[in-house]
Amino acid sequence: MKVLVIHGPKLDRLGERDPVHYGTQTLDEVNAYIEEVATELGFEAEIHQSADEAEIVALLETADVAGAVVNPAAFSHTSSTIADAIAGVAYPVVEVHLSNIHAREEWRRRSVTAESSAGIVAGFKAESYALGLRALKRLLEGG
Repeated sequence: MKVLVIHGPKLDRLGERDPVHYGTQTLDEVNAYIEEVATELGFEAEIHQSADEAEIVALLETADVAGAVVNPAAFSHTSSTIADAIAGVAYPVVEVHLSNIHAREEWRRRSVTAESSAGIVAGFKAESYALGLRALKRLLEGG
């Protein structure tokens, strides 16, 4: 079963950018962990990183997958376009964030993309992706 994983803007700088909030793992290390957990859950992960809103929308709208785990990063606070794309796909989307967006600056606390997602996991650094994949598995199993 194939699942889509999307990392939004600036996530290509993991490991060097604000490790207190985002952890010390690089994007390659996070992706290796995602692939490990996906395999354990019986998923094949199709992983992308983009700072381009239109590319993220295209990935969501053209993917042939059972579900998705998306970290929209800063787009989560501003992108009604990505929110509409999430709302318009026929598969469940779980939103994830490395940091706890609800414990940060006021402007980070609202996620317009979460309103279209099946659920949100935030604050567990790279483990947020694993928890998101596990939640997606439960959704796909009808749980």
